[in-house]
Amino acid sequence: MHDGTVLYPTPNLSAQDQRVLEAVDEMRERLRHQVQGVPAKWTGGIRKFLTADAVAASNSIEGFKVSTVDVEDLMAGEQDIDVTDENRAETLAYQQMMTYLQTLHDARNFDFSKGQLNALHWILQGHRHTSRKPAGQWRRGPAYVTDARDPSIAAYTAPAAEAVPELADELVAWLNTADETHALIRAAMAHLHLVSIHPWCDGNGRMSRSLQTLLIAREGVLAPEFSSIEAWLGRPGNTWEYYQVLGRLGASYRPDQDVSEWISFNLLAYHQQAQTVHARFERSGRIWEQLAGFVEQSGLDERVASALHDVSMAGRVRRSRYGANEGLSVQQAQRDLKTLVQRRVLASVGRTKARYCVAGEKFPEIVLETARTPVSLVDPYRG
Repeated sequence: MHDGTVLYPTPNLSAQDQRVLEAVDEMRERLRHQVQGVPAKWTGGIRKFLTADAVAASNSIEGFKVSTVDVEDLMAGEQDIDVTDENRAETLAYQQMMTYLQTLHDARNFDFSKGQLNALHWILQGHRHTSRKPAGQWRRGPAYVTDARDPSIAAYTAPAAEAVPELADELVAWLNTADETHALIRAAMAHLHLVSIHPWCDGNGRMSRSLQTLLIAREGVLAPEFSSIEAWLGRPGNTWEYYQVLGRLGASYRPDQDVSEWISFNLLAYHQQAQTVHARFERSGRIWEQLAGFVEQSGLDERVASALHDVSMAGRVRRSRYGANEGLSVQQAQRDLKTLVQRRVLASVGRTKARYCVAGEKFPEIVLETARTPVSLVDPYRG
């Protein structure tokens, strides 16, 4: 299997693809400078949200539905979140793997290996390990992707199990061989290679999207949270198109074909995700400024702006997260939120440990207007 057609060949970019890629590079470079120019606490909040959004979206593609704000709370260690045990386990497993991938961005003497890929799969699927569906091991039988509307129909039949070890060898060799291909294109191809080989019984989609994120992280231009397209892929219309593009590659593994459509699809995702992150960054900044003015005029301690910012951006704030963000004791965080509730800036919801706060009737309206004003995304392929 060394005839050059074991893995999909990386296609040449069209002139339009090249223009879109250049635009993505410009947006990411601009965002890098913006991130460097603001306080770490602020960017830390955005990074946590983007990580949670990626986890929520990628899991949602596989049918595990947990909102981004619930994922944020689970990531922060909150226990009293109204989600099923299964969704909680899937969220925490994927969050653990994403956190590990993020730490690999500057790992020295880094190489890919089959053992590493299987170890990552164990982090993702170890809680589901059974003898029938082993985690961290190549599958031993056939694998199919079934039609979303009729599970009796195989939309895609993966390579035979006995072909997986050699295909994995080829993939690892490709991953460890540098070439002149742009890092974002290589990341998209890595995703396609792994999802097409489908080497495990379960978790192949999330592993493939994670591998793409890891290659983006290794590029080093931006923290991977700012460039991962998992959140974009998790939007319902985009998820549908994701499966459509993969489906048009054929019902079985045929690596001797042109995959230009896959590259264009990923470039659209990179472009619109960059737009989305930039818009959130800008919105977050405007809200910080508006809240700083409100807090000063109201005679409140300036630290409560972070609690109000959480409410603006995520819809709610919990005592534990606010306290952790500001380095406060439990009692001080409780007092601050109680003061805001008494002033009707916030309203309390729920009881005891599950309690959280939302915007009250005295919450500044201008901030809420800023927070809920939607942005329009441009399709770079349509002018």
